[in-house]
Parts: sequence; structure tokens; C-alpha cells
Amino acid sequence: MTVLKLASYNLHKCRGLTGPHAPERNLSVIHALQPDLIALQEVDFRFGARPEALPRGLIAEMTGLVPLDIVGRTGTNSLGWHGQTILLRPDIAETARLRRLPLPGIEPRGALALRLEGLTVIAMHLGLARSSRRAQLTRITAQAARIAEDHIVMMGDFNEWRDDRGLESLAGFQVIAPGPSYPAPMPQLRLDRMAMSRDIQVIRHGVFSGADARNASDHLPIWAQIRLP
Repeated sequence: MTVLKLASYNLHKCRGLTGPHAPERNLSVIHALQPDLIALQEVDFRFGARPEALPRGLIAEMTGLVPLDIVGRTGTNSLGWHGQTILLRPDIAETARLRRLPLPGIEPRGALALRLEGLTVIAMHLGLARSSRRAQLTRITAQAARIAEDHIVMMGDFNEWRDDRGLESLAGFQVIAPGPSYPAPMPQLRLDRMAMSRDIQVIRHGVFSGADARNASDHLPIWAQIRLP
């Protein structure tokens, strides 16, 4: 059996709710969360050359994790692709393989597929329009079925506040929405979720509010401890 702690966190470009830019706060939250692997959204600034909002030079120093090297980042100085990256333990990163998944929709969007031994993790940040989110999830689940040799976990900012609409493509998966994660100071909406193969055992899950997470971003991170068969 293999037990992993997975997490997802929308950094809001490391600005908290209104600024200033303070990535050390977000890295302190990730350090306190202690994940084996974490999918991050909004790690780059939105305009211009899309430079990194989360400085890669601080990541290993403050969290012990490493970012995956993404071939074809959004910009020369970007950390991620469409604002997303994945941090993981260095020993796991040694055997990891990464693939970009372009997505349809009104806005430019994409997902990242990380392949490990016995597990494929797909990180995503879905669109603002429900029609786009439906099309994006349909594309992701179809591609997951083709590229995943074993168990699948999809996680990220789904941007979907309903539980009964927009998630139809996930009917074959167990969907984990640990609790309200947005807005961080007084969470009301469960925008951040995980969806995983039904044979994966979920040991525990939750929304993390420690380490001043309510001030570090407009989202709180979610996490789940899982056991692979």
C-alpha cells in the first residue's frame, strides 16, 4: 500500500485578497500543510510576459518541495503553464513525467498531467463559464482514460459552486469537496475539489486554514490523504 498526502491551492498570484505581493505567506502555508504533492493555480502574473508570481528560488528553501520543469511554459519567465504548476517531494519528482493538456473554452486554459508509478495526477484550473467548464472536464476525462495506465486523481480550482451541475463528466469518479474554500476570510463556496478513481481509499481530507492561510490568498488550500491499492 502507498499513502500520499495530496493538496491543491489557488495562490491568487501571491497577493492575498488585495495585495501586496507576498509569496512568503503562501510558501509558509504550503510548508505547514506538508503535502507530498500539491497542485498550484495562479502561480504567474496575468499580463505581459506572465512572469512568475511565486519565485522558484524560494520554493525548495521554504517548503522542501520542488516544482516540475514544464517544457513550454507560458512565458520565458513563467513558473507554470496557464498559471499552473505542481510541487512535489524531490524523491517523487525523480521518476515523474509531465504532459500538458490543452483545453477548450472562451478563455485560454490548460491542464497538467503528472504520471507517477501507478498514479496519474491531473491538475486543473477550469474556466469561469459553466459551458466552458463542462467542455473542459469532458476533454480531461477523455484524455485521462487514454493516458492513465492505473489510478487517476484530478484536482484543482473547478470554479464550480454547484454540486448538482457542471460535473456530469465525473460520474465515474468519487468527487471530494472537503468544504468551503472561497473566499478565504469567510469561506462560503466549495470551488476547490478532487475527483479520483473509486478504488482509491480516501483516509482523511480537509480545508486548511492554518499558518495565516486566510490572509495569504483568496482561496484556502484543500488536501486529502489517500491510499493506493
